[in-house]
Amino acid sequence: MLNDTDFRRHFPLICHEQIVYLDSAATAQKPQQVIDAITEFYSSGNANVHRAAHQLSAKATAQFELARTTVTKFIHAHSSKEIIFTKGTTEAINLIAQSYGRTNLKAGDQIVLALSEHHANIVPWQLLAEQTGAEIKVIGLTDTAEIDLDHAKSLITDQVKIVAIAHASNVTGVINPIKEIIALAKQVNAITVIDGAQAIAHLEVNVTELDCDFYAFSGHKLYGPTGIGVLYGKQQLLEAMPPWQGGGEMIKRVSFSGTTFNQLPFKFEPGTPNISGVIGLAKAIDFINSFDRAALNRHETQLMELARTQLLAIDGLRIIGDVKNKLSIISFVIDDEHPSDIATLLDQQNIALRAGHHCAMPFMEHLNIAGTVRASFAPYNTVADVDKFIAAVTKASHFF
Repeated sequence: MLNDTDFRRHFPLICHEQIVYLDSAATAQKPQQVIDAITEFYSSGNANVHRAAHQLSAKATAQFELARTTVTKFIHAHSSKEIIFTKGTTEAINLIAQSYGRTNLKAGDQIVLALSEHHANIVPWQLLAEQTGAEIKVIGLTDTAEIDLDHAKSLITDQVKIVAIAHASNVTGVINPIKEIIALAKQVNAITVIDGAQAIAHLEVNVTELDCDFYAFSGHKLYGPTGIGVLYGKQQLLEAMPPWQGGGEMIKRVSFSGTTFNQLPFKFEPGTPNISGVIGLAKAIDFINSFDRAALNRHETQLMELARTQLLAIDGLRIIGDVKNKLSIISFVIDDEHPSDIATLLDQQNIALRAGHHCAMPFMEHLNIAGTVRASFAPYNTVADVDKFIAAVTKASHFF
């Protein structure tokens, strides 16, 4: 495992606090480098980008576009034109649905999702289906809460135009077989949309190797700021798609006789962007790249395994999605106890985690449970965190 201070010391909120933070799947803590980058922008370089002639604007624009290059390299995209800054994964998926989807889908076409998807990868497609007359098909799960590939093969037919799948489940951490699903989609000329919100902080993502058509993620789960995200799209698809929102920056020329639109990526970035968020995201990527990512992953996986072994010894406790191929997330239930009650007792012992349906209500309905308690581990967690967590869960189980 990592030395307990190697990674954790960079995070001011938790490095000296007594709280055990096990909610990184909801949002990760921010390293001082990211906080400083945002503060420095507002205190010494605040200006709008791409527009003004003065030196402050030139500096901000250079930082902004350098950040785009940083993201391009981080996910191994071919070109910075393929990187669109959004508010987050949710906005990115809505952009695809409303721009690509409304342009290309019609009645009788099909959209394929998995039963385990986050609401952000369900609701935008439901809206699109209502608008176009398309139909949604849902891939089922195995008894271990993994995507049923045989069922996927039967669903992905010539009628399917879009396949939208999470890289990993936000509920269980199970890593989905997206390479196989992308290959199935290609056989029928369907485009693939990968929700990378959970995976991006844990897995090395290479969109070129994956050969997905779109990949979306949020900055705040990658140790970056909230309110910033990324949509990767293949350049030829983005070129053909109409703008989703209109306004400044996304235009070349506006007149009342007609408007012409800007080139990529600006066609999809109307208005003043989240400049500080973009700069903070780039700094977060620089930060994570300064470590051995494989070592970080091993550390958090070892912590998860340590916790898992001890949790399974607690009477009545059951882990959902208890498989090998997963991120460092443990989602569990205790017989006859509501997850929110358990989480409240844990909070009283300074254990911060999430309980509920995790924005995956169809998944919970399938499991026939109200929700789960979810502990998500990051490289800044320690063995001491695990010990405190297990002691708190044990105490809570005895209380009930």
